[in-house]
Amino acid sequence: MLPFSIIFVWLFGLLSLGLIGGGAYLVWAWYRDSWVYDPFLDRVFFDPNIGLNWHTALLVAGITLLIWALAGGLLVRLSAALFHRGRPANGDPQHIRDGRAQRLERPDGTVLQVESYGPDDAPPIILTHGWGTNSTEWYYLKRQLGDRFRLIVWDLPGVGMSTRSETRDYSLETFAGHLDAVLRFAGKPAILLGHSIGGMTILTFCRLFPEALGSRVVGLALVHTTYVNPVRTARLAPILTALERPLIVPLLHLAIWLSPLVLLMNWLGYLNGMLHISNQQSGFAGTESWGQVEFVTRYNLYTSPAVLARGMFGMLRYDARPALPLITIPTLIVPGDRDPMCTPEASEYIHQHVGSSKLAPLAPAKHMGLMERNQEFAELVAAFAASAFQISVSPDQRLVAK
Repeated sequence: MLPFSIIFVWLFGLLSLGLIGGGAYLVWAWYRDSWVYDPFLDRVFFDPNIGLNWHTALLVAGITLLIWALAGGLLVRLSAALFHRGRPANGDPQHIRDGRAQRLERPDGTVLQVESYGPDDAPPIILTHGWGTNSTEWYYLKRQLGDRFRLIVWDLPGVGMSTRSETRDYSLETFAGHLDAVLRFAGKPAILLGHSIGGMTILTFCRLFPEALGSRVVGLALVHTTYVNPVRTARLAPILTALERPLIVPLLHLAIWLSPLVLLMNWLGYLNGMLHISNQQSGFAGTESWGQVEFVTRYNLYTSPAVLARGMFGMLRYDARPALPLITIPTLIVPGDRDPMCTPEASEYIHQHVGSSKLAPLAPAKHMGLMERNQEFAELVAAFAASAFQISVSPDQRLVAK
């Protein structure tokens, strides 16, 4: 979830409230007009007047809107069952945590949830998830690479099982400091891999801790991410940039002030199917399973909108361009060829300014390409990690999720 996503959060949220309000009003109007005065009996009685008339149309329209508002998602799922009959080779992802968990206390009062998968003596890869998700996003990679590498996943502050920041500081610089703590927890040189804001956190880490590159960090993997305020590198960037101050910033403030209302709108959007459609259009390129769409959509239901909005404010101030010339270690850059959130051009820019980088697009893929094309993504990461750690890998070895 990136800063301009707040426009759609409010748009679909208000539409969801409109469905409830409109349906309730139409049913009430039908009920109100069903009371008729009989001058002969000198009394008012209830006459539903059911038939092919405008009065009945009010009732039908009202009930239809209410059903859509509270159960439209069932129809979306039914249509998805018809058009998404296939299942990914590695199954649908699940929100499960079955690693070795640790809790890291930070100076700002945040307690980070850190989990390890794979052998303790294997080369470590630290995975930083995207904003609006949590470390369960790495479902596929944990199962595809957990037998050869020590995968260390962690929840950013305020999401998943990590506590909120007591200082309400959700800047990229603060996230980079937390990443440094997780790296020290790893205890040996590691690869840093990040998706979306995870990649932004890594590039901010490179700016703040350049001495770690080549000593504590042996490689970087930047997935569906950008080098500057994401508003500047999204599709329709000129329009979004023009809307940043007059629209995006006020909507972010509203999301903080009215966080319970936004969470309610998210739940309504889930029930009526709007959230599914929005996530499908922005995150997937057409080869996804419906289980993957459902998996991503559920993240919207459990994270505080106030936390997400503060993290988006952090992204509006983000600029990693000074860090790019500092990177001289192996770097894998993985864009989605159709990603509207962090366009391929943003990854190309990073590639051009990091001399030791390799560009490896996923296609077809959007912002959740690492999930939609999980097998291909895992093979890219495995080959890159083997090279960075100087591990020999059999060329015919194939990654299969357990």
